[in-house]
Amino acid sequence: MDPWQDIAKLSAQEHQALQNRKLHHFINRHLYPFSPQYQQLFQKHNIDPRSIKTVADLKRIPFVSKKDFIDPDNPRKNIEFVLQPDALKIKKHWPLPELLKLKALALLKGADAVKEKLGREYRPIFITFTTGTTEKPLSYLYTKYDIDNLYTSGSRMLNLFDIKSTEHIVNLFPFAPHLAFWQVVYGGLSSCALILSTGGGKVMGTDGNITAILKMRPSVILGVPSYVYHVLRQAKEENRDMSFVKKVVLGAARVTAPFKLRLAELLASMGAKDVSVFGTYGFTEARCAWAECPSENGTSSGYHLYTDKEIFEIIDPQTGEVQGEGEDGELVYTSIDSRGSSVIRYRTGDFVKGGITWAPCPNCKRTVPRISSDITRISDVKDVHISKVKGSLVNFSNFSLCLSEFKEIDEWQIELCKKDNDPYEVDELVVYITCKDNIDKTTLTSAVKNKLLVTTEVSPNHVRFIPIQEMVKRLELETANKEKRIIDKRPKV
Repeated sequence: MDPWQDIAKLSAQEHQALQNRKLHHFINRHLYPFSPQYQQLFQKHNIDPRSIKTVADLKRIPFVSKKDFIDPDNPRKNIEFVLQPDALKIKKHWPLPELLKLKALALLKGADAVKEKLGREYRPIFITFTTGTTEKPLSYLYTKYDIDNLYTSGSRMLNLFDIKSTEHIVNLFPFAPHLAFWQVVYGGLSSCALILSTGGGKVMGTDGNITAILKMRPSVILGVPSYVYHVLRQAKEENRDMSFVKKVVLGAARVTAPFKLRLAELLASMGAKDVSVFGTYGFTEARCAWAECPSENGTSSGYHLYTDKEIFEIIDPQTGEVQGEGEDGELVYTSIDSRGSSVIRYRTGDFVKGGITWAPCPNCKRTVPRISSDITRISDVKDVHISKVKGSLVNFSNFSLCLSEFKEIDEWQIELCKKDNDPYEVDELVVYITCKDNIDKTTLTSAVKNKLLVTTEVSPNHVRFIPIQEMVKRLELETANKEKRIIDKRPKV
């Protein structure tokens, strides 16, 4: 039985006490004894795992990041993060009461029963990969224990969305060994709701997805923001009725307030009333995701966390110092209830404006901590040399926020290239736009350039208008797991 309802009512002090207990238990019973990576890390830095008793003690443990999973001389480096128990390790590290339980099981049901019990907890049986948008795709392994956690997080998310078992759900996430698709699958199964996973554009195509939605008449649609919008925009062009849609859940990409409003307006134009649009947040290394609770579409309640499953810290990305409540910084993740591929103090590379709050949610009144939904990738900040004098650090996530405010723009893409394709020339920034019919393109071009200059301090060299069919191909909306929103074509020199 999932204790979520009780956990969501704990006081801040009770949440922190729960995290302290689970952190100490996880490190000493599971992580340090069975993780080659962390056993080496603790020994290298002379850290006694028994001394890690509270969340405050985490600062004594070095960070890890995606680069720690990669070693050119060891192609199986990522396997060192997988918990790997054996009889000798268990006997050495587990307390006597736990050893006696295993011995009693062996006496009552035989040695095979012990192997089966440990195998169900620690044997990898499932795998997902990072999307590899910035690095080489990396694998993360799940045991039966982790699959149960995937069910749990999925169930909690649907509870936050207030989705009932009587509702019908269509999952438009692309079929792939990636977290987003499988989180929805397992979440749907946990809820006992009727769910259809179409596999996205690559499997059924946009026409097939629209047909499936019209036949299924779901109250809930889930998917990548750009592809959900693409499907609904085409349905609008075909004068389809979408009055049955009540909720849209988006993941695998940033969801801005203007985008939520635009999606709700699009559905309203097809007969849907009072549609709620939700954002979610997740990453492969955590092997779960977090959700917002219902709020007005122009706002966000923040992502509600599971204090019995993880610990989050916000750090200064330059110094590594832990920030205070509500302060901006990079998100750092620590698992306290996982098997398979397990990480603590993992630097996500995600920058959270507004950090974490422990105040009760003003909407649902749950008392779990919440992450601000204003999350961007630190890697989205690029050095752009528009002139030969000096470069400018540009946060390209601000382009999304800026361009989504233009109701005249249906889709957009940004391309970074070199002037005259000369690798030693200055950078050029080109914005490709697909706009609605009967739009004055000269006026829109001027507005876009001015808005981007004010917002990002960089004005595009060119604004080019292209038809929707060409834009769909450029963005790879129907073929890729994530749209190609920003393309950096500058050669490496």
